[in-house]
Parts: sequence; C-alpha cells; structure tokens
Amino acid sequence: MTTVSVFKRRLSGSTDGMPIKVAATESPGTLIHTAQTGTTDGNYDEIWLYAYNGHTGAVILTIEFGGVTAPDQTIKTALSSNMCLVLVVPGLILQNSKEVRAFSDVANVATISGFVNKITEA
Repeated sequence: MTTVSVFKRRLSGSTDGMPIKVAATESPGTLIHTAQTGTTDGNYDEIWLYAYNGHTGAVILTIEFGGVTAPDQTIKTALSSNMCLVLVVPGLILQNSKEVRAFSDVANVATISGFVNKITEA
C-alpha cells in the first residue's frame, strides 16, 4: 500500500517565510525556490506563489518555472499598482532541483509570497 506524506514548507528563497523582493529585471531572475532533488515519481514540490506590486504603476512579472525557455518555462503576468496578492503559480509541481525565479520590468517593487507542499510517496 502506498503512503503519501505532505509537508507544508516555506519557499527556499524566503527568510522566515517572509515575502521575497524581486530585484532582478532580466533573466536569470531572483531565486524564489529550489525544488527537492531526484526524479522519483510521486516525490515533488507543489508550488503556490502570490505576487504583490507596491509600485505606483503596473509592472510585468515573469516567473521562470524550472528554466528560462519562453513560453515553455515562463509565466508572464501584469500586476496592477497596489493591488492585493495575485495568484501567479497555482500549485504547479516541480522536482529534480529545478529552480523557480522571477524578474519584473521595474526592480524592487514586486514581492513574491507563497508556500510549497512537499509531497512524498512511500
């Protein structure tokens, strides 16, 4: 019988679970999270990311999800000024030490918050 364990964790790029400021304006972006190692089926990170734009104008945020190839590994979204948190990665999975990074067209005005569900089958 298969047992599935799920552990909610902070993003590896976060200090104490705090939002991560997106400093980068081009690729490679600011590190948000590094997925767990290995490629075993059933062992992966389920990643949930929310973005906030504290700038006076809209910004374009690009999430590099496991790589930098557009459009295969990038997610772009426009963030309105001073809007509430916006879901930008809705529980997508990643493994094999792949990285999630982010950059925006204006430095140091967007933040990324979120969490990871580490899922392990045994």
